[in-house]
Amino acid sequence: MAKKKDIKQSPVNIKNKRASFDFEFIDTYTAGIVLTGTEIKSIRQGKASLVDTYCYFSNGELWVKNMYVALYMQGSYNNHVERRERKLLLNKKELRNLESDSKAPGFTIVPVRIFINEKGLAKMVIAFAKGKKEYDKRQSLKEKEDKRMMDMAKKKNYF
Repeated sequence: MAKKKDIKQSPVNIKNKRASFDFEFIDTYTAGIVLTGTEIKSIRQGKASLVDTYCYFSNGELWVKNMYVALYMQGSYNNHVERRERKLLLNKKELRNLESDSKAPGFTIVPVRIFINEKGLAKMVIAFAKGKKEYDKRQSLKEKEDKRMMDMAKKKNYF
């Protein structure tokens, strides 16, 4: 019997920290990403960014726009365009639900995180989200500051 290959866990975990501050996540999905060879190599090196990215529907397909993937150093003439639109892969049922829900005003689809799964495939966590108001953002900052202060107090054994 053949031995299974040991696939080591990849430390790739690229996050969109701004998304949780600007949006309230209602539901999350894990989608595959259609990538070229040099793009996946750059992502495995951790050279990607989700700043200012968003998802949209075109002809019943979900696309991510403005995702930055750095050029691969050994890519030569085979290199990719850094900020091209990339297709996301979801089930038809999930696509239909997301498309109908995202048409409501105030709701959007936001990329949250990119990671490499145990099979070595690049995946993107997307969230169906509602934009936060200014007072919601202030409340989030206050909660974050309170949590930080409590953690510091626990470390110093004040409690």
